[in-house]
Amino acid sequence: MSNEAATVQTAEAAPGEETAPRRGLGASLPAADARAKTEGTFPYAADLWAEGLLWAAVLRSPHPHARIKSIDTTHAREMPGVRAVVTHEDVPGASVLGRGTADRPVFASEVVRHHGEPLAAVAADHPDTARMAAAAVIVEYEVLDPVTDPEQAFEAEPLHPDGNLIRHIPLRHGDADAVGEVVVEGLYRIGRQDPAPIGAEAGLAVPRPDGGVELYLASTDPHGDRDLAAAAFGLQQDQVKVVVTGVPGATADREDQSFQLPLGLLALKTGCPVKLAATREESFLGHTHRHPTLLRYRHHADAEGKLVKVEAQILLDAGAYAGTSSDALAAAVAFACGPYVVPHAFIEGWAVRTNNPPSGHVRGEGAMQVCAAYEAQMDKLAKKLGLDPAEVRLRNVMATGDVLPTGQTVTCPAPVAELLEAVRDVPLPPLPKDTPEDEWLLPGGPEGAGEPGAVRRGVGYGLGMVHMLGAEGADEVSTATVRVQNGVATVLCAAVETGQGFSTLARQIVQETLGVDEVHVVPVDTDQPPAGAGCRGRHTWVSGGAVERAAKMVRTQLLQPLAHKFGMSTELLQITDGKITSYDGVLSTTVTEALDGKELWATAQCRPHPTEPLDDAGQGDAFVGISFCAIRAVVDVDIELGSVRVVEMAVAQDVGRVLNPAQLAARIEAGVTQGLGAALTENLRTPRGLIRRPDLTGYALPTALDAPDIRIVKLVEERDVVAPFGAKSVSAVPVVTAPAAIASAVRAATGRPVNRLPIRPQAAVVTGN
Repeated sequence: MSNEAATVQTAEAAPGEETAPRRGLGASLPAADARAKTEGTFPYAADLWAEGLLWAAVLRSPHPHARIKSIDTTHAREMPGVRAVVTHEDVPGASVLGRGTADRPVFASEVVRHHGEPLAAVAADHPDTARMAAAAVIVEYEVLDPVTDPEQAFEAEPLHPDGNLIRHIPLRHGDADAVGEVVVEGLYRIGRQDPAPIGAEAGLAVPRPDGGVELYLASTDPHGDRDLAAAAFGLQQDQVKVVVTGVPGATADREDQSFQLPLGLLALKTGCPVKLAATREESFLGHTHRHPTLLRYRHHADAEGKLVKVEAQILLDAGAYAGTSSDALAAAVAFACGPYVVPHAFIEGWAVRTNNPPSGHVRGEGAMQVCAAYEAQMDKLAKKLGLDPAEVRLRNVMATGDVLPTGQTVTCPAPVAELLEAVRDVPLPPLPKDTPEDEWLLPGGPEGAGEPGAVRRGVGYGLGMVHMLGAEGADEVSTATVRVQNGVATVLCAAVETGQGFSTLARQIVQETLGVDEVHVVPVDTDQPPAGAGCRGRHTWVSGGAVERAAKMVRTQLLQPLAHKFGMSTELLQITDGKITSYDGVLSTTVTEALDGKELWATAQCRPHPTEPLDDAGQGDAFVGISFCAIRAVVDVDIELGSVRVVEMAVAQDVGRVLNPAQLAARIEAGVTQGLGAALTENLRTPRGLIRRPDLTGYALPTALDAPDIRIVKLVEERDVVAPFGAKSVSAVPVVTAPAAIASAVRAATGRPVNRLPIRPQAAVVTGN
């Protein structure tokens, strides 16, 4: 994978002279946990141990919808080695909880609403004993017909006391009677993508002498997990402590209460440490997934291809419980027209409950689904007008100062045209006839079936956008403390390192601000002030901003005595390469000398400007910060077999400022690859609400053989003045954009409409050739 634009340029050293490694912002520092992961010493939750450890197992429903007539735990309790069995009757606190909406029970009590819903949990002295005991719990069900079609949820009997409709957003912008000379319509379906974490989902609960409990979890939102746990356990928040163990990467998937709450209940009941290590099947059954979505679109344009009006209906399948579906729907409706200027927009959005598995946070929630649809519409518009697909997009792209359909003005940098032109103009990869036959891969892999004569090449485009922070009035705040003693800096911030690079960024910020080489980031737990969830790259903004402010306060403490001594302001002093100098050269000393014998510290918060909920017409300043991306996909399609090979993905992205070039490139490449999975292979099938083949053979993740050449052709560094460092998050928007670009390329290769993700082989087959 190439990464021309993100390479750090360093001056060449003179002969015989060594160059010191760069540090601070803009340098490619290695990930803080890279060595531990390489050496196998990284503290994953699955590796934890405690004296007197018991093992947990959870009994889950085999039905997507059933009435519970009875639960008999007698046989399970009597099994040798079993120490405790808990059901809904053993939940001492709130029995119904949730992150967005409190509607999800800790254990099902009267009704089962989805396949895999927890009914009981067991603690035993051996993991096999725990699993056998869980299987020995006898549940008598009255099986009910599941509601699995979200369109049927409007007329079906209520699946939940709160009803089937979670939220409806009717967005109204402009003149409803406006029409265009050219109209294109489409119906699109987006499948259920699973986060599929490679690392095992696991946790350890340890009871405390004061009646509380400590939870050791690979949590991405430790304070949120603590609050849910305290409510379920009937404890005060200070009686529950969440300690974040090593997170083996996360795409907003490590937030499900079905693992954590039974674990803590068992520890409190037995008075012993209890560990749970989920199997792959339990992971698929237990955590939330991307919202499957049905989208209907109608685009109006004039004869020149300029958009006049967009009409859309968006239906999100939330599964059995609301979770964060309201947030996903807000993003889907607000970004339903994409990064294009649309004078008139009328969007109807719904999120409904069904008996399908629960949906929740997955990178680019809401935005990814609508991107696939509106980009398909732009391809249809180009075809109907006889225009190049890139050209019709360029005629409509938004820029800074344009207005979203929500009425919010885009005040951040929005270099969408520059991004699209960058990917459009980069040279295309060579055609197979220009390369040796042994270097050419047929669609399907190195040993792909089919004939070269049946292969068609297609080029497609995708433009995507995501918001970077919580929306609709969410209080986005983070707190950080920076302490310097004996020449070593320590950062305390509850921002979880999920693979997005926050720990490395915190080191860079302190190195840049204070000129201190050795910087340690304290492991995260809930004794620290909250920093919020690790999603949408928000920690780069709010937590990085808090670290920067705290570091600058320490810098002032460090420089004030020197400035006072020489009769000047601290603003006239600078720290560079570990040295403190004045503007006139009178003062020159090292940071080490200035710190001698001192302990300096400061605590600071970062809270972006507030937002507001969308009103009854879908209007409001609901978002802080928007990130944009353009991708050109090149694919080879076997039009007889329907197999697709992605040859190259050219990416241009507005990043505000490059803080760590190598890390940024890795995040973009990872996002593109996750989007590739959503486009071609990842589809968690749930016929009649039952998760089919919950394993990594039935659920096909893209491998290294599937990953195309990812060319980062341009990174636009136009700083967002309201963001710390001017940087934007980078991980989510490639996930949003890549599936749309791949589908566009397959349309170009085959002439087929391609209105479903992931793309099924039959959608890429061309008959009559």
